[in-house]
Amino acid sequence: MVMLGEKAPTLEKALESYEKPALEYKYDGLRIQIHKKNDKIWLFTRRLEDVTKQFPDLVEYSKKAIKVKECLVEGETIGIDHETNRPIPFQELSKRIQRKYDIEKMVKKIPVQMHLFDVVYVDGKILFDEKFENRRKILENIIKIIPNKFELAKQLVTKDIKKAQKFYEESLKANQEGLMVKNSQAKYKPGRRVGQWTKVKPVMESLDLVIVSAEWGKGKRSNWLSSFKIACREPNTGKFLACGKLGTGLKDEQFKELTKKLEKLIIESKGTKVRLKPKIVIEVAYEEIQKSPKYESGFALRFPRLIRFRPDKDIEEVDTKDRINKLYKQQFMKK
Repeated sequence: MVMLGEKAPTLEKALESYEKPALEYKYDGLRIQIHKKNDKIWLFTRRLEDVTKQFPDLVEYSKKAIKVKECLVEGETIGIDHETNRPIPFQELSKRIQRKYDIEKMVKKIPVQMHLFDVVYVDGKILFDEKFENRRKILENIIKIIPNKFELAKQLVTKDIKKAQKFYEESLKANQEGLMVKNSQAKYKPGRRVGQWTKVKPVMESLDLVIVSAEWGKGKRSNWLSSFKIACREPNTGKFLACGKLGTGLKDEQFKELTKKLEKLIIESKGTKVRLKPKIVIEVAYEEIQKSPKYESGFALRFPRLIRFRPDKDIEEVDTKDRINKLYKQQFMKK
């Protein structure tokens, strides 16, 4: 049984919070409202930004899948890797949100899936006062599923911790973020659903790692180093062993700052790749530790991201392979 951090007690507590909890996959995507009026479709973010033009594929799915004349439905749009058919991080999907031209190229490069989880208006009837479980039934009745393109959020209604735990594990194996545990009896409330929803996500301890290599970027980032390989320490030899790459999710200012720090530490250049003197220690967050022959450590951090620089730490204080191995084992607990 997969057990990440303190998630089992968190899940159990979430189940206890509601009389009739409904568990849904928590998707790492963009929350979108779909407005339909006859043959017209409009797409809005939670901040009411019109993104209809950026998602012509989602517009077409909506026209085919929504069976009523007028409605307002909500869901999570996720990006899909067209080669593996697996979800990609939100940072990659955001490229489509920002794109104002060559939309069709982005549609092919980053296809999307829609996972609907709520409905608040259908053919003249406002559903704010309907319980969530009733709104879900209405949603099921007005949507024609288009497999792998336009679906309902995967859901399980249960208070059984074993069934809930299994469902949670399935969401993580599907590359989703975890679960949303919802109150089936709650009426609709715009914005944050305090008291109605509980997020259940893996919580892992951060790691202090050192940057050992990087690559020069492309396009507007051609003058900056990017795709930073990060490494842990082998306690017996003192060598640094790679355990992942960090590149997505950084702001331009962070790329600039890292490049300025790392340029002075270049030991070897080969094409766009550079090997660096291990000196810059950073604190890294991640979602999971996986076994991987790709890196010298034998481990790979899933979705690593920069928390902060650690100028207060020497390279002798970089986390060891043994600690990563310990954290890796803590992810698992036999039944």
